[in-house]
Amino acid sequence: MCDSRKKKKCIIIGEVGQAHDGSLGAAHAFIDIIADAGADAVKFQTHIASAESTQHEPWRVKFSYQDTTRYEYWQRMEFTEDQWLGLKEHAQNRGLMFVSSPFSVEAANLLIRIGVDAWKIASGEVLNDPLFQTIIETNLPIILSSGMSTFNEIDDTIKCIKAKTNASLTLMQCTSMYPTPSEYIGLNIISEFQKRYQCGVGLSDHSGNIYAGLAAVTLGAEMLEVHVTLSRQAFGPDVTSSLTSDKLKSLVEGVRFIDDALQNPVDKDEVAKKLESVRQTFMKSVVARTNLPAGTILETSHLTVKKPGTGITAEKLSEVVGQQLLKPLKTDELLTYEHLQ
Repeated sequence: MCDSRKKKKCIIIGEVGQAHDGSLGAAHAFIDIIADAGADAVKFQTHIASAESTQHEPWRVKFSYQDTTRYEYWQRMEFTEDQWLGLKEHAQNRGLMFVSSPFSVEAANLLIRIGVDAWKIASGEVLNDPLFQTIIETNLPIILSSGMSTFNEIDDTIKCIKAKTNASLTLMQCTSMYPTPSEYIGLNIISEFQKRYQCGVGLSDHSGNIYAGLAAVTLGAEMLEVHVTLSRQAFGPDVTSSLTSDKLKSLVEGVRFIDDALQNPVDKDEVAKKLESVRQTFMKSVVARTNLPAGTILETSHLTVKKPGTGITAEKLSEVVGQQLLKPLKTDELLTYEHLQ
C-alpha cells in the first residue's frame, strides 16, 4: 500500500460524526452532500448510550441546550438498526462506501448485521481490547486513528492487528484538537508512519480548512478524512473543525488534481521536445541591428537578439561575432548560417 513508485488515488471520506444532531433526515442529507461533492465514502459514528457511557461521563464541550448529561446526548444520537440499514443502503445507492466508528461491542455487532465497508477505530477506542477483537474477527478493512496515541501505543496496536488479521489497514495521522491549529497538524508524521509501519497512511483532519488535506496528499497520504457541516452557522461541537459542502467539493477537486499529477511522472526532456514549437515562439534569435552589406565582419554592435527563436539562437551570439557575411542582412532580419562564410 505504500509503494511510492506510483501513488494510489487518495480515498476521501466525509465524516458526519454527530453533525446530524439526532435527526435521521439530516443524516440522509449529509450522504447526498458528500456524494455530490465527489467524495468516496461517508462515515458515521454508531453510539449506543447504555453500552458505552455512564451518567458520570463529562462533556468535552457543554454545547447542548436540551441534554442535561452527556449520556442523554448519546441516547439522542442513536438510530435503530433499521434506520442504520437505511443509511447504509442510501450511501451505497449514491456510490459511497459506508464506514462507521462503533463505540461499543454492541455497536460493532449492529454494524456487522447491517454491513459496513470498513471500520474506523476512533482515537479514544485504541485501548478498547473487546472492541478490537470484535472488529478484527470480521477481516474487514480497518482505519485506525492516532489522535490521542503515543508511538508506543500505536506500535502495540499495529502489532496486534497484523498478528490477528490480514485485513487492509490504514493508519491516520490525527490530532484530537477541535479545530486543530496548523502547528499541530503533524504533516511530518505521515512519512514517519509509512517508514515505521509499512501500511497505508492518511490524515484525519480537524483544521476546518482544505490546506492540510491538500498538503497531506502531496506528501503521500492515501486516505483523507474531514468533518462536514451544513453551514458554518450550524449547531454542534464540531462545526469549527468541519468543511461546508462547497469547501468539501474544492478539496475533492484539489485532491484529484494532485492525484493525477503524482500518478503521471514527467520526463523533462520529453516535454521539451513536445514544446519545440512553443520554444521557438518564446525564445530569441540573432538579428541585425541595422542594414549590413555583404562582406561585413560582424561585431557585437551589429547584432542583437529578438523573437522568434527560429534562427541562430541567442546563446550563439558570441560565436558569430568576427565572422564575415556572405550576403547582405537587413535590419531585424534573422541571421542564419547561410549568411556566414
